[in-house]
Amino acid sequence: MSLSLDTVTEILKKQRRVEGMVHGQSAPRQEIVETLVQRQHRAELHNLMTQLTTGEIGSILEALPVDDAHRLWAQIPQERENDVLWEVSDGRREQLVGSREPSFDQSQINAFELVDGKLRQISIESRRNLEGIKAIWIDLLGATKAERAYVGAHFGLTLPDPGEVTDLEVSSRYHIEDSGEIYLHSNFLLDREGHSRSVPVAFILHQGILFSLRNEELPVFRLQRRLARTQAGYVSDSADVLLDLYGADVEYSADSLEGIYATLGKVGRQVLSETISDVEAAAILGDIAEEEDLNGRIRGNILDTQRAINFLVRSKTLSPAQQDDARQISRNIESLNSHTSFLFDKINFLMDATIGFININQNKRINQLTVFGVVFMPINILAGMGGMSEFSMMTQGTPWPLAYGAFLVVSSLLGFATYTALKHFERRKMRPRSSAGPG
Repeated sequence: MSLSLDTVTEILKKQRRVEGMVHGQSAPRQEIVETLVQRQHRAELHNLMTQLTTGEIGSILEALPVDDAHRLWAQIPQERENDVLWEVSDGRREQLVGSREPSFDQSQINAFELVDGKLRQISIESRRNLEGIKAIWIDLLGATKAERAYVGAHFGLTLPDPGEVTDLEVSSRYHIEDSGEIYLHSNFLLDREGHSRSVPVAFILHQGILFSLRNEELPVFRLQRRLARTQAGYVSDSADVLLDLYGADVEYSADSLEGIYATLGKVGRQVLSETISDVEAAAILGDIAEEEDLNGRIRGNILDTQRAINFLVRSKTLSPAQQDDARQISRNIESLNSHTSFLFDKINFLMDATIGFININQNKRINQLTVFGVVFMPINILAGMGGMSEFSMMTQGTPWPLAYGAFLVVSSLLGFATYTALKHFERRKMRPRSSAGPG
């Protein structure tokens, strides 16, 4: 950052020096020269700004004198102004833009207060919305690093990036800080339009407030917001909200498992039909592979949820009623585990059956080639004999159309007889053996 600060300071110093020299001259084209010089300096600052992060720009604005900070602020693109304002102090922000405050433009941050047994949602659009709220749940969707830092500082904790925390070891993903905050980092299932993936979510329980951080919207969160807003007594504190989110994720996984059952049922009827073409078999294998991937993802997510629930139970921060809810979620997870195991077995069976049909089709083609080879083998022998000089000697005196016509008829009869013999042999081989009578 020091190198960037020195570069910006040098550009601004050169800009002031050149502007002073131009103003001190009375050239007839002074305005044109001044405009060209200003454009050159603005281009230099603009190129430098594009290479710096918003955090670096904010640090430079803090370090510059007020006049230079105003000059630099004028070169910041409008689409980056809001992000940069999050990086500067309130005093420097007031010097640059007056009473304007940074807003939560791209992110969606909502706070939920418990009123008459229901959650009341408050949209956080600026810093002023955080003042005086008594929330039990604050949900951050797509928050930037600066926004997370401000919200965390407002409540006295550090909010992590949800996209990075799930790469940690399990022992680090569930822990309690010395100050009492409970950190949980889990994966939630997102099954949409046949494309499933896991979305990382970070949870923090701090002084009776649940903080949830994620970068994608999830159906589970939409459902919980609607239920908590409409049903009185649905939640009583932040731990209830957390347990309900985990429980809803298990139910969402169960719904996805029902979809797998339906898909595999349709695939099973195709596989158990009399014949399957190679094209149909390829499509079936694709469907089975998709369902296997979804089933594995569901199993991994519910096991991750099970670890989080077990951690909450061991932390001894739940009330007796919440302990019962946690045990019920664990029982639901155990039942889903048996379903996923059954589905893995069914997927393997359908995969093996489909591959078996592909092998049968290949064997049929090989059998056909074998029949053709056997049928034409004696014909090839006769054709070889017909091409020899001995055949011409044997048919000497016989007109060649008659001789070769008779040769063709004999070859055809021989091929037909060979083909008939093969079919008769195959029918006898496939005929079921009669049961042996008493001796």
